Formats: sequence, structure tokens, C-alpha cells
Amino acid sequence: MADIRKKHITINVQTAYLPEQSDPDEERYVFAYTITISNTGTVAAQLVSRHWLITDAEDRVQEVRGLGVVGEQPLLKPGEAFEYTSGTALNTPVGTMRGTYQMIAEDGEHFDAEVPAFVLAMPRTLH
Repeated sequence: MADIRKKHITINVQTAYLPEQSDPDEERYVFAYTITISNTGTVAAQLVSRHWLITDAEDRVQEVRGLGVVGEQPLLKPGEAFEYTSGTALNTPVGTMRGTYQMIAEDGEHFDAEVPAFVLAMPRTLH
């Protein structure tokens, strides 16, 4: 059995509501999210694809799959990090995102790096 600590990816997320791109009268709420993916293990790993589940406040789910992130498939050596910003639009002022990055370690092992659920919320919507 592989030592999971060799392949350890840490993910941090920051979100922002984008009022200039949103139109609440048309039920369009746009959010940016900045993700930092850090290789905190001891083996280099490459991000090859992503899988997102984006859920709005009415439990409507958008599923997104694709190669890489923002057109890149970064190779992260131990101690390295990759940061990118992307965005999504919801029909409600609050929602959540969660997902996984599909990774390949330098030893050829495929594994998923989980992105824990995070909240997308228009300011002054959550108490």
C-alpha cells in the first residue's frame, strides 16, 4: 500500500462576489474564486483534470469536468504551489462548490485531490 503522505495536496480557496458582472434582477450572480494548490507531499504530481459540483440555493447542480485548470496542467514538485482564478455564475445569491482534481504522481499513480465544499455568497446574504 502506498504511503499517502508522499502524495499530499493542500488546497486553499478565496471567493469574491462580482457585482459588476451580476444582475440580480435577472437572477444572475457571478462569483470569482482563487484557488491555491500546494504540493505538501514528497512526490511531484501533475494536475490533469478537474471535476466540480456547483450547487445553488435551490439545490440545482451544475457538473463541470475538463482538462486542467485555466488551460494549464501544472506539475507541482514538493513544496511548490500553483494559484489561479476562475469564476462561475449562479441563479441564486448563495451557493456552494466542491470537487476534485485528478492528479498523476511522478511514480505513475493516479489519485484525486479533494476540494472541500466552499460557499459562494453575495455580501449581506448570510448571517
